[in-house]
Amino acid sequence: MPKVLRIINRFNLGGPTYNVAYLSKYIEGYETLLVGGEKDSSEDSSTFITDNLGLKPLIIEEMKREINPIQDRAAYLKLKKIIKDFKPDIVHTHASKAGALGRLAAFSCNVPKVVHTFHGHIFHSYFSWTTTTFYKNIERYLAQKTDAIIAISPKQKHELGKIHKICNPDKIKVIPLGFDLIKFNNNIEEKRFRFRNEYQLEDDIICVGIVGRLVPVKNHKMFLEAFFKLSQNTTKKVKAFIVGDGELRDELFVLCDSLGLKYSYIDRPDYSAQVIFTSWIKEVDYVWAGMDIAALTSFNEGTPVSLIEAQACNKPIITTDVGGIEDVVEKDKTAFLCKNNDSDSFAEALIKMVNNDELRGKMGKEGWLYVKDNFHFTRLCNDMKNLYDRLLT
Repeated sequence: MPKVLRIINRFNLGGPTYNVAYLSKYIEGYETLLVGGEKDSSEDSSTFITDNLGLKPLIIEEMKREINPIQDRAAYLKLKKIIKDFKPDIVHTHASKAGALGRLAAFSCNVPKVVHTFHGHIFHSYFSWTTTTFYKNIERYLAQKTDAIIAISPKQKHELGKIHKICNPDKIKVIPLGFDLIKFNNNIEEKRFRFRNEYQLEDDIICVGIVGRLVPVKNHKMFLEAFFKLSQNTTKKVKAFIVGDGELRDELFVLCDSLGLKYSYIDRPDYSAQVIFTSWIKEVDYVWAGMDIAALTSFNEGTPVSLIEAQACNKPIITTDVGGIEDVVEKDKTAFLCKNNDSDSFAEALIKMVNNDELRGKMGKEGWLYVKDNFHFTRLCNDMKNLYDRLLT
């Protein structure tokens, strides 16, 4: 049986962990070993995902998000040893740090086939021009020796191949992400009752939720500014739920104070507040069941998992039109797409959605119909198995 060594950046809560877990568990005809780094201190762990599937990944403590020559070299050497011991036919890396260290180790050990998946990219809205150019050149070098590059959306393929010129577009295969979406569409009313009862939400309160790390690229600042404008331009009762945590939490508290938005956090809960910071919640299906509208305000995205999950839970979406978002929603059918970093256009979309009950219901129902086949993990595993089979034959 052919062997696949699958390497992920780190086991933090998010779409990449779900996907490497499903691929490791459900691709038939391949023996898979899963390897990854530990989560950062500002993130929530995702090892419960692999635990639930009965997977036992190897953890490389030295593989961190930040560049650190000493730790990176140690991680590289550990990967080489794993490769020599496991003897994989394919090394498949996921995301940037794992992609660099894992592919270099695979090339050094003469692994027959090497595959890399971009889960988003860092070629804009992250670093300075000089730093970005440095990372692009690294990716171009690695791509030359990689047998297959995987983009998770057509838009991402276009960006990688045509805009950032990482490699010839013909080398890039589009394989969208896949998830176990059934739980998001089951028992929605029961979960909704439980969530809204926990947060003491009256039936007529319309809740707008945003899920993700509190980091600059997610642009929660714009979300709060747009929500403030919504609160000033509707007669409906509205609340914002910010689900996640990270380095910008205290700055967002200060912004709430400056906007006059009363907020609540888990260490000082106040459910009369307009903005509820929940920190991390692992049962995201429970969160989306309690919401009425899903929001995303990022400067850059690959394939945002939160929007796929929200649609599976019949929630309409308001999002910035960046990265691969246009490939995971249906414009004006399941989602309103707004200008990047434009709180006015985002607020206008929020006001329109909040003030129209019929519109929210109609767009929400379209979500499940769109994602149930396009983004299920069985499709993901079949697509990846077909790619592996072609590479090895």
